[in-house]
Amino acid sequence: MNASLPNLAESAVIQLNAVSFCYPQSKNTLRIADWQVKQGERIFLHGKSGSGKTTLLNLLSGILTPEQGSITILDEPFSALTESKRDRFRARHIGVVFQQFNLISHLTVAQNIRLAAHFAGNLPPNNDRLKTLINALHLPADVLQKKAQQLSVGQQQRVAIARALVNEPEILLVDEPTSALDADARDAFMTLLIDLCEAHNTTLIFVSHDQSLSKYLTSRVSVNDILVFEETNAC
Repeated sequence: MNASLPNLAESAVIQLNAVSFCYPQSKNTLRIADWQVKQGERIFLHGKSGSGKTTLLNLLSGILTPEQGSITILDEPFSALTESKRDRFRARHIGVVFQQFNLISHLTVAQNIRLAAHFAGNLPPNNDRLKTLINALHLPADVLQKKAQQLSVGQQQRVAIARALVNEPEILLVDEPTSALDADARDAFMTLLIDLCEAHNTTLIFVSHDQSLSKYLTSRVSVNDILVFEETNAC
């Protein structure tokens, strides 16, 4: 964890206040009156397709910014930062595992992971650090030299986690990562993910439509309890 940040053990690491967002040409505006997430919480966020789960994650990661309201992360006015400062803050403090993993197919596993450190402004992890990270994810050391496109879906998934964790982020956002896995691989992935979060007291927001996965998380939240869609004029 970043030692320069204040002790956040009992405070909210994520705060949303009076947030509204609308996609261009959409007639529906997403509104969030107030939502807070405490340090170390592991939240299972569920909802039907189209209910706003991924949009909410994109707001929390700074990929999208609200038209109104504020998003505060780790006591920083995250949504008010310039795009470049927001990108750097995300790289340093927020790990994101996308549904499609978003690995760069022609780069090796080592290069994909080191790229995340580069964007955060950190020194690239040495080979020993990479091997330790890969080993923690139950991957063989030789996978580091393979190109992402050579990996199985399960291996890509774990590399995506390694990339998200290399900067030791305080917050981890995970979007439907188990949709392409069978039951055994899914359960192994969830156990591994939770173990890693517990080891570093990482705040986790895990998005899925598969409600059976909620047993792995400490809190269960419906996206409908956080946000509402209101019909408005096209944005």
